[in-house]
Amino acid sequence: MQAVEISAFGGPEVLRLTERPVPAAGAGEVLIRVSASGVNRPDVLQRTGNYPVPPGASDLPGLEVAGVIASGDAEAMAAAGLQVGDRVCALVAGGGYAQWCVAPVGQCLPVPESLDDIAAASLPETFFTVWSNVFDRARLQPGETLLIQGGTSGIGVTAIQMAKALGARVIATAGSDDKCAACLALGADHAINYKTQDFVTAVADITDGQGVNVVLDMVAGSYVARELDCLAEDGRLVIIAVQGGVKAEINAGMVLRRRLTITGSTLRPRPLAFKTAIAQSLREHVWPLLADGRVQPVIYRVFPAAEAAQAHELMESNRHIGKIVLSWA
Repeated sequence: MQAVEISAFGGPEVLRLTERPVPAAGAGEVLIRVSASGVNRPDVLQRTGNYPVPPGASDLPGLEVAGVIASGDAEAMAAAGLQVGDRVCALVAGGGYAQWCVAPVGQCLPVPESLDDIAAASLPETFFTVWSNVFDRARLQPGETLLIQGGTSGIGVTAIQMAKALGARVIATAGSDDKCAACLALGADHAINYKTQDFVTAVADITDGQGVNVVLDMVAGSYVARELDCLAEDGRLVIIAVQGGVKAEINAGMVLRRRLTITGSTLRPRPLAFKTAIAQSLREHVWPLLADGRVQPVIYRVFPAAEAAQAHELMESNRHIGKIVLSWA
């Protein structure tokens, strides 16, 4: 099969189209004939040597795919309501940049009939991440307010739509007026241009000084202390990336007085049972929203798989709004 490998750690140019043996599905797994592969920020980190591959995972990049089940564990598939020939999208621990990919049955979800494989390939990584962090860890409730840092990222466009569809109020930040307009078009109640406005002051104005209940943070670093200033009493800050640095100085007294929670997680190394539980929650609570169009994939650009390097260049430029996808057509 054709696949895209990381020939050495470095810039986008180290991504190389190559040939690899077709993998075989084991117990509890399916083999997917891949039509499209999602591109995500962790792929960039892996390419630069800053995101180690979990033990036992493929060295090929790629954490999400969409395609057709070609073979697999029949008993496990039957238990999940799947069978050979079904269109699925799947979260994987690696190996997604390839024409064939093995995925755990528990991390596969049926593709809604209204979506093509390009759209479906954009779903797993961000949907699993947003559900796990915003709804499981941070316990966002209907009627509460969520602040999303980076509203036009793949995570951001998913979080805006999912939170709104499930009854929350949403404030998003973005780095330009055009991107703020995109956040509003996706359903955000307010959008803050962080390059021209202080988001702490803006949040205070929007919430009449009450603050937000949850902050979804992909920056960390110096943002953490400022985000704590944005939180209401009993507020929750969930950190899912550290693009702004791993160290932060905070006012611990504020955490105590206002009963704040600071949490975070990474998804890739978590066990199968954990990810399977997220998949089940998504199928129950979010897949109906996709089916009726209340939540929609946002695809910025599709590249032929052979142009994975150009896809990574676009990812690193931060020009995109939504997801970048590789096509194996």
